[in-house]
Amino acid sequence: LRHGGHVTGIIPGFLSEREHMLIEAQELIVVDDMHQRKQLMFAKSDAFVALPGGLGTLEEFVEQLTWSQLGRHSKPIVLVNIEGFWDPVLVLFEKMSAEGFIRPGLELKVLVVEGVDDVIPAIDKALAPYPADTEAQAEAEVSAKF
Repeated sequence: LRHGGHVTGIIPGFLSEREHMLIEAQELIVVDDMHQRKQLMFAKSDAFVALPGGLGTLEEFVEQLTWSQLGRHSKPIVLVNIEGFWDPVLVLFEKMSAEGFIRPGLELKVLVVEGVDDVIPAIDKALAPYPADTEAQAEAEVSAKF
């Protein structure tokens, strides 16, 4: 908001009293339940960004990774690893890959950045059109691939 971005807030009605609603958002949508919230968030998103957070943040982040892994979308997924907050999760992804639970060809494609100022450049780079001959190079530039 401070930098002039458009913010759409989507919150289930039952959480509107318990959670902080971003009333400064340009658009605030109250939905019936969490499933509707996540479905609408997915439909309205060009990319997904996970800041340090709790179980809800982790669950939504992992859901988008799973959908990407299964070929349901190719939207950029950015993990903002401020002061190494997500390091234990990244180690877990490495362990899953090493143990064969993330099979070759189904690697997780997550852009890991260190701070909020790195988010937009990472998304812009991920969404930039690549000429056919540099597609493999672009794939290799993903910050973390498990």
